[in-house]
Amino acid sequence: MKIAVLNYTGTVGKTTIAAHLLSPRMPNAEVFAIESINETASGLGLEVETIKGEKFKDLFKKLLSLTDAIIDVGASNVEAFLNGMIKAEDSHLEIDLFLVPVTSGSKEQAETIKFINTLSSLGIPNEKIKLVFNRVEEDAEQEFARLFTYSKKENKCIALPEAAIFENELFDMAAVKKVTISAILADANDYKSMLMHLGKDGDKKQASQYADMHFMKALAKSVNRNLDQVFATVTS
Repeated sequence: MKIAVLNYTGTVGKTTIAAHLLSPRMPNAEVFAIESINETASGLGLEVETIKGEKFKDLFKKLLSLTDAIIDVGASNVEAFLNGMIKAEDSHLEIDLFLVPVTSGSKEQAETIKFINTLSSLGIPNEKIKLVFNRVEEDAEQEFARLFTYSKKENKCIALPEAAIFENELFDMAAVKKVTISAILADANDYKSMLMHLGKDGDKKQASQYADMHFMKALAKSVNRNLDQVFATVTS
């Protein structure tokens, strides 16, 4: 499956979704960052090929020979990416799924509606455009009511409450540590024992590091279950 993650607005979780949601569950997928100025998933330790939006032809040629791909389109390059799809008629057929992440702010929801209208105008069918609700506090349908109403009325995208990534401090902690959630789960170190071995007179900085890692491993289990559900929802 070839999946693009994109939206007009920035800081809605595109790279987070590429690195934490998609990449661990698509182990054979090549990861492309359509970006020129912002941080990409490579900052979390993933192998990423960076292509500027105006080089859409280069991406398109690579996609032709791939079965699985993750395309993380940065907000700074999304217009150039869309222009490339417009020029290369029916090029969107090489992408199986367009994931549109969004946070609950009114501006972000309004921009997302504009963006879905744009994707729809390119001839992309509604079943290939799916919303991912990011940083959900409790209830996606309440927090993103405008988008659920829009989806039902216009039928240009798929909005499912199960496609909700719940707010969790682990994402920010992982960004600081530059590590993916899958790497945290695979870490076999017993940080609690390592912390105890240091003792109360041990190196304070090292102790803080061990405590952070132990806490992150505890958080990662429930976050991973949440991400499993979201992935199953958007790819079914």
